[in-house]
Amino acid sequence: MSLLLWWSLYYPVSISPLTEATSTQPACSPQGAFELPGFSAQGDFLMGGIFPLHYRVELPGTDYTHQPLAALCQGFDPRAFRWAQTMRLAVEEINQSEQLLPNHTLGYKIFDSCATPVTALRAVLAVLNGHGEEQSPMCSGASPLIAMVGESGSSQSIVLSRTLQPFRIPMISYFSTCSCLSDRKEYPTFFRVVPNDDYQVKAIASLLQRFGWKWIGVIREDHDYGHFALQGLKREIQNTDVCLAYDEMIPKDYSRERVLQILEVMRHSTARVVIVFSGEGELYPFLKEFVKQNITGTQWVASEAWVTANVLAETYPFLDGTIGFAIRSGKVPGLRDYLQTVNPRSTLMPPCSGQETLLEQHSAYMNTSSPRVAYNVYKAVYAIAHSLHNLLHCQAGAGPFHNRSCAHSTNIHPWQLQQYLQDVSFNVSGENMNFDQKGDAIPSYDLINWQRGPNGGPRFVTVGLYDGSKDSGKELAIQEEKILVVSVCSASCAPGSRKAVRRGEPLCCFDCVPCDSGKISNQTGSIDCHECPEDYWSNTDGTMCIPKVVEFLSHDAMGIALTVIAVVGACLTVSILAVFLHHRTTPIVRVNNSELSFFILLSLTLCFLCALMFIGEPTSWSCMLRHTAFSITFSLCISCILGKTLVVLAAFTAARPGNNIMKWLGPKQQRVIIFSCTLVQVLICAAWLMAAPPYPSKNIQDQRSKIILECSVGSQLAFWCVLGYIGLLACLCFILAFLARKLPGNFNEAKFITFSMLIFCAVWISFIPAYVSSPGKYTVAVEIFAILASSFGLLFCLFAPKCYIILLKPEKNTKQHIMGKK
Repeated sequence: MSLLLWWSLYYPVSISPLTEATSTQPACSPQGAFELPGFSAQGDFLMGGIFPLHYRVELPGTDYTHQPLAALCQGFDPRAFRWAQTMRLAVEEINQSEQLLPNHTLGYKIFDSCATPVTALRAVLAVLNGHGEEQSPMCSGASPLIAMVGESGSSQSIVLSRTLQPFRIPMISYFSTCSCLSDRKEYPTFFRVVPNDDYQVKAIASLLQRFGWKWIGVIREDHDYGHFALQGLKREIQNTDVCLAYDEMIPKDYSRERVLQILEVMRHSTARVVIVFSGEGELYPFLKEFVKQNITGTQWVASEAWVTANVLAETYPFLDGTIGFAIRSGKVPGLRDYLQTVNPRSTLMPPCSGQETLLEQHSAYMNTSSPRVAYNVYKAVYAIAHSLHNLLHCQAGAGPFHNRSCAHSTNIHPWQLQQYLQDVSFNVSGENMNFDQKGDAIPSYDLINWQRGPNGGPRFVTVGLYDGSKDSGKELAIQEEKILVVSVCSASCAPGSRKAVRRGEPLCCFDCVPCDSGKISNQTGSIDCHECPEDYWSNTDGTMCIPKVVEFLSHDAMGIALTVIAVVGACLTVSILAVFLHHRTTPIVRVNNSELSFFILLSLTLCFLCALMFIGEPTSWSCMLRHTAFSITFSLCISCILGKTLVVLAAFTAARPGNNIMKWLGPKQQRVIIFSCTLVQVLICAAWLMAAPPYPSKNIQDQRSKIILECSVGSQLAFWCVLGYIGLLACLCFILAFLARKLPGNFNEAKFITFSMLIFCAVWISFIPAYVSSPGKYTVAVEIFAILASSFGLLFCLFAPKCYIILLKPEKNTKQHIMGKK
């Protein structure tokens, strides 16, 4: 089957003849049918070379068969012409070397691909046929082709590799980076001296994160190179905060309408960082239309396919500031001098007079300051030469083939050379060169920034390095100042806030929400706020955790005020006690058992003083004492009042004939009642202290911003039993006093007891909701207030009337007045 027919099964396309000439006579051709003068040489081993010497193809109107395809190639690429000359230079150096391939020479045939897969196919078929294409539209003979150098575009290299694969002819690409070509099952004969795009997209993703470019657009060519590069970039930014605003594709067949649609997307997008995965051939007309649309403020990130394209840098000054990764540069000795030997009247160049110098025509052609792709071409040729050298110098019995045999030097097959290419290792221009198992080279890039030189011309300044062989996170090193343009949908959230994604919008579009209390974010662009440790709280800015405020009822303004009130109450009670002691023989003191009055005053003094135990930092002892002392003293006080109430009620009831109840309520019986009632409370407190005593605790639940030091009651049941018992005594006193309120006499003490119990019960009933709802130290303050209020209520209700008569109305301090007798 002919090669053309075989290819038509793979890619059904129309192909017209392409010219390959071996003539060295230059000629300017106004018709545009470019011949390739001097681009073949004879040798013992033939290599093919395919380069995109033109970067645009103008499709013919209707007829593909009568118009030569070469005539359709437009836009001479001086950079690719330099690459082709570098291949010639390398071959000539090797042929003149006495150490490498001695007594053997290399030959070559070089063709123009016009940067398209169809034309690249025509070129490789021409090399395989062994004749000029104009002589053999169908396969007419075999070529002694042993290896191929080419191509720059990944799509073209895919065509070349698939075409060469049935013949097991190895090819080395100098500029095809598509990661798809690393698939050894699909492309077993493919090698390259440039890293694949998997590393390039990793480098670009690192660059985006380093400069904070989180909102980006992507423009790509409609070839495998663009498709796979985009897939790789999406994979690399998937788990980062970099978001893709849009992804647009430059059509294979240039369409102004489609390009305008892409430019409209760019114009209306908020993304100002644009990554372009494209060759310069597809990008050139796109940028031409971009200039007309007056779109400004774009930060371009270039792929290695065009980051060193002089044609673009010279034609479009708005690309200044472009940044991107380029393949590493190297040294090609004698390249500049060799390039100057080419006649400017070559038919590959635009119409010329023959008087120009190449430097005047195309500065990109003579740009040899830091060769990159040209250096790759140079390495590719030397890789083939070193592999051939190793093959020809194989020692019998130490070969890589069956039974450790070697290849026959007079009958070398391309598949035998491939085996040596896989294992080759050599040094060129100070760099060690070899291939991995996938045929790829060591991944490393220079970071290039487009700037203007003193003369106004473009310069490609190396500002950093990406080394894929280093540990994760250390691959990218940048030496120059950072790019100032930032492209984000939303500005990064400041410390103290977090991102909140907007519903229905990309992840890069978000609102900044302040961290909740108790949580912080101390980095810019935090996704979430982190909770502070248990004993810490967030500061007002939400940027750091600070120790929580420790709160308890200390001797601050509130504590001092309560202390003063308690001390005043205790002193006032002691003063009343002194007055009663001084006037203990008077009727108003002796009525209804003065001993009970002394007990009541003593217990009220203790009630006032026990309030002081609630002020200050809680300790184990203070927590146990404050509740038990309070409950016992109040029980003693209410028990005394209960005894007095019984005595008042019994005294007036005893006045009835035949009633001897007073013999059951004598002084001894009164003491027993007081002791018994108080003993019950003592027993409850003892059980409480033994079973689950109160203890100091840190309360971080009621107020999360503070640590409240408080006394936990230990047993809620015991606590409420204590209060309930006091309430029971108070209710009993109130009922008995209420029954005795209408008994005769000017000084019926039952009325005052009723009123005092009413106040006491009202205070403690209102205490319960206030106690439960008060936060922090105010809980303790409420409890102290209830103690002081109820104590003052009892003191004034029971003893103020008596003190008034004793001190201000002594004439009423008589038995007759008290009994209501005139």
